[in-house]
Amino acid sequence: MKKEVKHEHSSKYNLRDIILGGQDGLVNVLGIVLAVATATKDIRIVLITGLAATFAESLSMAAVAYTSTKATRDYYLSVIQEEEKDIKLTPKKHKRKVKEIYSRKGFKGILLNNIVRHVISDKKLWVNTMVSEDLGVSQEQYTSPLKSAIVVGLAAVIGSLVPLVPFIFSFDYRITFALVLSILVLFITGAVKAKLTIGNWIRSGLEISVIGILAALIGYVIGLALGTI
Repeated sequence: MKKEVKHEHSSKYNLRDIILGGQDGLVNVLGIVLAVATATKDIRIVLITGLAATFAESLSMAAVAYTSTKATRDYYLSVIQEEEKDIKLTPKKHKRKVKEIYSRKGFKGILLNNIVRHVISDKKLWVNTMVSEDLGVSQEQYTSPLKSAIVVGLAAVIGSLVPLVPFIFSFDYRITFALVLSILVLFITGAVKAKLTIGNWIRSGLEISVIGILAALIGYVIGLALGTI
């Protein structure tokens, strides 16, 4: 059962990292590609700029994912260590807290006493109970920094390449194709996210698509402005 719960939470955070990296990479490169394509009309410059942005953005996103995840994990470990010290110094006080926690959950009498006895008999369970129930800090909030960095980085690379596809294969109406393809991918991403979690898939898809449209408009306007200089 614990393995299933752990797998569910791992999948949830993988999904979060995939959407974070993919969406960020796609939206940023879309804005850059449309700006350069509108300003220069030169496919080589568009590809060079887009690919440079792809790998720089992906590396940056991976680094941010690693450092932020590591920081939150280190914070959790520091809370664990602090709680272990507190329990060792004031065991009676923390025993009362355990009793209060499960009393608020509706347990009473002999059953409540048995639960308290069971919790405090296992130091690791005792610490985890205090950290999650009393302090509201859960280990499930944190994942492996390296794993998060890899997932975010790869997702950012894949997402960033989407707006470049029409320029790589020299399709007609490249700018329009890049915009339509990017918005379609963003919509599908939002819809899948809603299907796998909660929410209306159409609304979720539209929300992420709007972000892409805004980035495209900004890039297009900047490209027009630079193209006239």
